[in-house]
Amino acid sequence: MRTPALPSAIVADLAAMDRLIGQRLRSEVVLVNTVADYIVGAGGKRLRPVMLLLSARALGYGDRPAHAAAHHVLLAAVVEFIHTATLLHDDVVDESELRRGRQTANAAFGNAASVLVGDFLYSRAFQMMVEVDRMRVMRILADATNTIAEGEVLQLMNCNDPDVDEERYLQVIRYKTARLFEAAAQLGAVLCDATPAVEAAASEFGRRIGTAFQLIDDVLDYSGVTADIGKNVGDDLREGKPTLPLIHVMRHGDPTQQAQVREAIRQGHTEHFDAILAAIDSTGALDYTRRRAREEVDAGRAALQCFPEGEHRDALLELAEHAVGRDR
Repeated sequence: MRTPALPSAIVADLAAMDRLIGQRLRSEVVLVNTVADYIVGAGGKRLRPVMLLLSARALGYGDRPAHAAAHHVLLAAVVEFIHTATLLHDDVVDESELRRGRQTANAAFGNAASVLVGDFLYSRAFQMMVEVDRMRVMRILADATNTIAEGEVLQLMNCNDPDVDEERYLQVIRYKTARLFEAAAQLGAVLCDATPAVEAAASEFGRRIGTAFQLIDDVLDYSGVTADIGKNVGDDLREGKPTLPLIHVMRHGDPTQQAQVREAIRQGHTEHFDAILAAIDSTGALDYTRRRAREEVDAGRAALQCFPEGEHRDALLELAEHAVGRDR
């Protein structure tokens, strides 16, 4: 499923964001420039900044003189910087070698450079968000960044633990992945001085779509093609991560299947990958995970009913469908 077409105003906003990112990545330290250019230059889906921009535009950002400062573009860049920093740190923790179809930054430049440039991106993001000069904006982003860090620790605690249940796993998703989607959508509403009810709806939409996005990532780790998804299939299992498809097998598989999955999670290996794929298939684990993602998307779409009708709300709804229908 292709990324949905975007309204012309969002295309222009994204172009402005990319120019701003290029400007704000500059540093007098050569290695910072090299690693930052490498990771940002790899591209990416830009879903989080797109969500912020669409949320703001859907609620009327740009329609008043007070919006001339283009704070929506600035905060979209901030969100992308925070996301990129988390990727740099994630890949070091997970010892990943492939992302977006090429070497990870840690594989190319080493762990130390990746961690420190991730720190640079975090701190640069906080420098930029201060420019908006709104305490509410800074609080949302500070809280989101802290929650993401907690999610990383929770995931680390869950690794190699075959007894992780669905609720514990979903908590990791909500903290680690969905929280930045939620903050992005919420910030769009905050910039428009939306009512508390509309702001809450934007937050719920972002949280639900972020959760669905990660659940589909879980599916693709066992059903995707490396060239399409940009990372190695089976990476989650190699890292000992008990994601939802494996949790489903642990609940519904026969004793042999459960024992194979339990051992694979504990040891973090893919020695019996084909057998585990067969267990995932026979228990309907991927279909179950897709259904859970679909439930999240449906709830997110329902939350948007309080948004004004128009092309930007329509684009948000299409973005929700993309999150659950994508194959990469």
